[in-house]
Amino acid sequence: MQDQLAIGISEPKVLKELFGHLDEHTKMIEEAFSVTIRQEDDGLTVKGEEGPVKQAGIVLENLIEAIHKQKRVDKKDVAYSIDLVQAGIEDSFTSLLDDVIVYTEMGRPIRPKTLGQKRYLDAIRSHDVVFGIGPAGTGKTYIAMANAVKAFKEKEVNRIILTRPAVEAGESLGFLPGDLQMKVDPYLRPLYDALFEILGQDAFQKYLEKGLIEVAPLAYMRGRTLDNAYVILDEAQNSTNEQMKMFLTRLGYGSKAIITGDVTQIDLPRGKQSGLKSVLKILDGVKGIEIIRLGRNDIVRHPLVQRIIDAYDRFDREKEKQAEESESKDGKDKKDQKGKGHDRT
Repeated sequence: MQDQLAIGISEPKVLKELFGHLDEHTKMIEEAFSVTIRQEDDGLTVKGEEGPVKQAGIVLENLIEAIHKQKRVDKKDVAYSIDLVQAGIEDSFTSLLDDVIVYTEMGRPIRPKTLGQKRYLDAIRSHDVVFGIGPAGTGKTYIAMANAVKAFKEKEVNRIILTRPAVEAGESLGFLPGDLQMKVDPYLRPLYDALFEILGQDAFQKYLEKGLIEVAPLAYMRGRTLDNAYVILDEAQNSTNEQMKMFLTRLGYGSKAIITGDVTQIDLPRGKQSGLKSVLKILDGVKGIEIIRLGRNDIVRHPLVQRIIDAYDRFDREKEKQAEESESKDGKDKKDQKGKGHDRT
């Protein structure tokens, strides 16, 4: 049954933002629900089958609320709102808009952009040790950093400590030129970049000089007790079992530890086992520790990143299938050869 829905919009700026550049936002909604969206003098109309028209209307209302709250929407917002409505989760998109973690130096609000990120943020708020596991672009480190800055500003902790394994330098770093800071900077640059954006370069430099923010390779955490600190271990899939145990046992009173990583991107030398893969099994179910797994739907980078990760997943599954079939065939051949040997006797 054909249906028509009218949505009134009195503000031209909201209408312009809603349609997007060259109507790219409304075209996405039209394609997703097989409806037609047309601009009218006092808003817009949606035409199509009754069910899809209702769903498209929910997406549009969600985006209008998002525009009122954050002044703009982009293609990622449109795509995610469509995904949620198609999955029957109709009102969750706008709930994300109300959960601001912290504001950047430029006044931009940092908030979770997906329901997975919201679960991750809630876990960080309620647990002292949280593992954020997921592919690139899911905001694992950025959300942890934003919450660390919030905790620091509100004096919940005295300092922020950011660390990651410097795998490419074998943790020795000795052959690189310069002092310690110059040696480790290339490996810690993504952490610096995130803090520059959130705090601003001047504030970051001031806190760094006072020792209130520390950015260091994982190897330099050994032998320390980290009290009243917000500690983030990034790229944890490249830690060894020994390093992971060492890091987790550094935690002192009043501290919080966030461990982030992607178990599909391990860069350790052949024969070295990932401490992250091991610890996820060891600590599964331990009280006070939360493990949050983010997926492709939580990726907030370019849409191609999702497709690239999907392509790699398909490739890996096919490779595993071929390996299993090869092992099965080898086993059958050996069994057949053994049987022939018995026949000859």
